[in-house]
Amino acid sequence: MLPGPWILPALFVTGLAAGFVDAIAGGGGLLTVPALLGAGLPPQVALGTNKFQSTCGTALATWTFSRAGVMDWRSLLPGMGVAFMAALLGAWAVSIADTALLKPAIPVVLLAIVAYTALKPDLGGERRPAKMGAVAFSILFGTLLGFYDGFFGPGTGSFWMMACVLVLGLDLRGATGHTKAMNLASNLASLGWFAATSRVDYTVGVVMAGGQLIGSHFGARLAIRRGAGLIRPVFLVVVSALAIKLLWDAL
Repeated sequence: MLPGPWILPALFVTGLAAGFVDAIAGGGGLLTVPALLGAGLPPQVALGTNKFQSTCGTALATWTFSRAGVMDWRSLLPGMGVAFMAALLGAWAVSIADTALLKPAIPVVLLAIVAYTALKPDLGGERRPAKMGAVAFSILFGTLLGFYDGFFGPGTGSFWMMACVLVLGLDLRGATGHTKAMNLASNLASLGWFAATSRVDYTVGVVMAGGQLIGSHFGARLAIRRGAGLIRPVFLVVVSALAIKLLWDAL
């Protein structure tokens, strides 16, 4: 039971804020998962409901970036299909394997990303020559990061962003759009898993999704308009916060 009549409006506002941040640099789950747990949902239902509402926001952000012309769907679609299947495999693997080994390692990797990005002020400021073909990149990283997203998840968007900038040579605006498309594919796979096992509270999910859609719309439009000047500082703050939270949880 959700306590009090105020909880659904509060979750709507949380979804709105998370959608705005998530559309720019990812990390909206830092706001939504604690809010869902605080609302009284069991952990697995909170995760499933979070996946439902975040997938709605990611879908709208993907569409917004696509309309801005920063995404190459011919190279994205093969990787999205691979990411979807890999995320399903990861979701199955988590039921038979222990994620404990990843908990102390992932925040260290995220902090390394923060340090590298902070020390490279021109990183992602403009497009650079790709170090790998777009289709090969999508398939390779779709497999690795799609599986990771289904298996564990935190930081997936950050890993996609860095891979897009360092390997595919995209600027931060293009990398954000690419990341949204790939996240959408793995999110749909994970959502299917949660829905099939009855771990989604659709009443709460629809309320939060309403906020997500509004926040994602404005966040994506702002990121497209402002580019690296906005995405870079938000990315650094979000990834730092995520790393600190994961490190705290691990210790």
